Amino acid sequence: MIDNKNKIAVVFGVRNESSIAFHIALRLHQSGCKVVLNYVNNTKDEVLYLLEKHNMDTSYAAEVDVKDEGQISSFLEKIYKELGPIHYLLHGVAFGNQNVLCYSIPGSGKPTPSYIDIPLEDFVDSFDISAYSLLRISRVAEPLLAENASILTLTYNASQRVFPAYAGMAINKAALENIMMYLSSYFRKSAVRVNAISAGLVMTTSAGGINGVRKLRKVGKFTAPLGNVDASDVADTALYYFSDLSKKVTGNIHYVDGGFNIMGVSKDEE
Repeated sequence: MIDNKNKIAVVFGVRNESSIAFHIALRLHQSGCKVVLNYVNNTKDEVLYLLEKHNMDTSYAAEVDVKDEGQISSFLEKIYKELGPIHYLLHGVAFGNQNVLCYSIPGSGKPTPSYIDIPLEDFVDSFDISAYSLLRISRVAEPLLAENASILTLTYNASQRVFPAYAGMAINKAALENIMMYLSSYFRKSAVRVNAISAGLVMTTSAGGINGVRKLRKVGKFTAPLGNVDASDVADTALYYFSDLSKKVTGNIHYVDGGFNIMGVSKDEE
């Protein structure tokens, strides 16, 4: 059993109980960590409810917009001053509106946005939240991190392959992976490790906004040698990166997708 007693973990990106970030936060709590979550205005009640439901401290949870460096600073500095250096940091944040994900709401009567017409303004906003925020959070956290700290982000295989339903968000994931690799090199001076988990398609609230998500899950069921994954599978792997077991692992993209990423064609349905 991994013992994270007296370790401080900060988790960005919990939206509700289906969030991968929440399942990771729960694993961290179960391993002995003091876990602190952020929330945004429309997730506050759900996040605080989940913390209380699982006997996790709500004292340090705060509203933090990852686009606002000042809010991130206030949040992390309070944790550092009152709890101590931060050992683990999860970046589980992503957002893209309909114009970025290129979908229309069924029955709306509106045409489906085209990939080639993704508006710059919408894309820049999604990039800021989904990719650049890793750089922003890491910059703020740098002087507040414990020795041999671990930073982890969540990505998706659409960064490497074409999933038409993921559209502009795939650009963000590709950028996120690149930022992760460059940060892993940057942090060599302090032995902070930075890695990414590339999760298979998990049925989160955010995934529900992907056009044809159920079809993608069906494809995964027959394509991946081990079938589809769920949020708890991703959380199990995250705990490896949030422990001393991974103290010499950095710059890695770790696939937790049942082996989907190795396949060229799917196995015939049985």
